[in-house]
Amino acid sequence: MIYIKEKIDKAEVAEMEVVTFGGRIIVIQTEAEAEKAVNYLLANPIVGLDTETRPSFKRGTMNKVALLQVSTYDTCFLFRLNMIGMCPPIVRLLSHPTLVKVGLSLKDDIRMLHHVGEFASNNFIDLQDLVGQVGIRDMSLQKIYANLFGQKISKRQRLTNWEADVLNDAQKAYAAIDAWACLKIYDRIEELKTLGGYEVIPAPVEEESPL
Repeated sequence: MIYIKEKIDKAEVAEMEVVTFGGRIIVIQTEAEAEKAVNYLLANPIVGLDTETRPSFKRGTMNKVALLQVSTYDTCFLFRLNMIGMCPPIVRLLSHPTLVKVGLSLKDDIRMLHHVGEFASNNFIDLQDLVGQVGIRDMSLQKIYANLFGQKISKRQRLTNWEADVLNDAQKAYAAIDAWACLKIYDRIEELKTLGGYEVIPAPVEEESPL
């Protein structure tokens, strides 16, 4: 029997072992590189997808998406959109009608990607629309992954400079894990829905504070 928590406690997640990505990470900085990467990705039926944006610490200012991460089970491509923009190979990837593209909170990612360039949003699946089907109420990637796999996705690199001339190893690993984790979560949810054999542990009832 597999036990899933309706909601997992943040303190419990903090104590978990940090997950690592053991596959290849390939940084894409030219349109020619993007063409080869997209051809590779389109040979797969499904990919995980995420984006990163350089944080803005000025009220009312939002930067454009700097990085698009697209991962198979063993290879993650990091497309540096701040260098190559929404070039034709990336438009072809995002618009492809049969390639399944899985992510989390995709409405926001797609909206931000449209600020970089136009494309047809075809065959995207948002994990936030699926997790409730197996009884999970948490909506963050870190909590969903911890709930299903018992490991923690580190968020230390989230607010780093994604427009740096060179991405460091920690940034590349963080970016790859976020896209790859979406793929892993999707597969686990589909497995649970198909095979069953799990039980959902209800979230503790919060007591109302006295007036």
